[in-house]
Amino acid sequence: MAHEEALAALDRRRAEASRMGGPDKLAKRNAQGQLSAQQRLDALVDPGSFLEVGLLGASSYDAEAASTPRDGKITGFGRIDGRDVGVVVNDFTVKGASTGATNSKKMGYIRKTCTEKGMPFVHVGESTGARLPDAMGSKGMGTMLGNDTTQFRRMRDTPWAAAALGTSFGSSAWLCCCSDFSVMKKGSIMSVSSPRLVSMAIGEQVDLEALGGWRLHAEQTGLIDHFVDTDEQAMVALRTFLSYLPSHNGEVPPNAPVTEGSGEDQERILALLPEKRTQVYNMKAIIEVIVDRGSYFEIKPRFGRPATVGLARLGGMSVGIIANNPQVGGGALSAEACRKIIDFTVLCDSFNIPIVRLIDTPGFVVGLDAERRGAPGHIMNFMNATCLTTVPQITVICRKAYGRAYVAMGGGAHNDAMLAWPGAEVSFMDPVFATSIVKNKSPGDDGFEDALADIQKDLEIWDMARIFSAQDVIKPQETRATMIRLFDIHRRRRSGGIGQHLMRTWPTSY
Repeated sequence: MAHEEALAALDRRRAEASRMGGPDKLAKRNAQGQLSAQQRLDALVDPGSFLEVGLLGASSYDAEAASTPRDGKITGFGRIDGRDVGVVVNDFTVKGASTGATNSKKMGYIRKTCTEKGMPFVHVGESTGARLPDAMGSKGMGTMLGNDTTQFRRMRDTPWAAAALGTSFGSSAWLCCCSDFSVMKKGSIMSVSSPRLVSMAIGEQVDLEALGGWRLHAEQTGLIDHFVDTDEQAMVALRTFLSYLPSHNGEVPPNAPVTEGSGEDQERILALLPEKRTQVYNMKAIIEVIVDRGSYFEIKPRFGRPATVGLARLGGMSVGIIANNPQVGGGALSAEACRKIIDFTVLCDSFNIPIVRLIDTPGFVVGLDAERRGAPGHIMNFMNATCLTTVPQITVICRKAYGRAYVAMGGGAHNDAMLAWPGAEVSFMDPVFATSIVKNKSPGDDGFEDALADIQKDLEIWDMARIFSAQDVIKPQETRATMIRLFDIHRRRRSGGIGQHLMRTWPTSY
């Protein structure tokens, strides 16, 4: 074949592969406000940075080859903020982006390369699950399933991020659950199987939203970390998350320029923090004052709401924030709040992100419902994660820290430095309960207020500072500057900032 003829044949095949599901399907998507796979890719990676691999891939079945350009998945390598990433973007216009033999190999190649070469892996999901009849029968199962022993093995060598957009069954759901960060577009559905298949399996109709809608995952399962209204916002969320992470676990996260106005008006913390111990407030507002302006990126905001966790920057340095939020349940830690904190602790420790803990909690949620939810197990998982953390960590007791929750939240020796604000209180239990048990006085009894005042004398932070169990008592408005300096002191110089990653195999969903 002459050069001109061979090159023309290649151009023709490239053009056929790039057409995706065809102009009619693409026009229909755009009319519905959905981006095509190519448009999603363009919004995700830096302009002109994408190198596609597997463009000419198609179904291994001859009869299906012409109708499966790229075999329904765009795969390759691009850059996000100048750093290389591996990318898989599902093309729903081709067989519903169903998983076939060819595209499985394409995806496996990207994941393997990312792990071996030290790059983040990004999966933009929208799919119907396994392709039938490809996966049917013993031949289909032998071809499609179980041949890649690394497919779902998370060792947290590199960050994984995923999106669930539109219909996200099968692999799109699996990758969200395996990833360090997952974003979901409202109106989408993420579940094991389609409502039709589930309805056939259980013999009753299943509502789309109830099966795997965004509210289910935001408030009940906790499987999704962030929620958006549009495809474009989902791509921004993926880029934002990765901006706080290193490319792999053998390096530290990148620093960023300190945003203008950061650190100004630290006195505002005093206006946000009530003087009365029992009065609630929004810890997130205080976090926003302490960290670099506009940098707090909250994770799972509607799940486990008595706690708030998220990525932020302090003086340009990437940090993880773990805090109680007294505005919800007084900051008492529920099973869901424990799960959220554990997940986030594992993320930070696995990728060398220093941790800030802000304590204001009366303890763990107790009662029949808490026990049925396995509270003791979640509390011990929480304790285990805290004990296994090896990145630099600073604990600040903002107000109250009672019982075992004080330790789980980084109290005692479970930190590199423990600070406290002047109004902080530390004890084994709430002083009202302690007064009832120790003094045999209940609210309303004669002498209760005097007995309570006597108990509260022992709660104040001064005794802990006197015996050096707290390294220092600082004013709330000094917190930002003190933490920036302490993190510089406690950075891991001998290892170049790299932790021990003792939780690298912790399950991403449990």
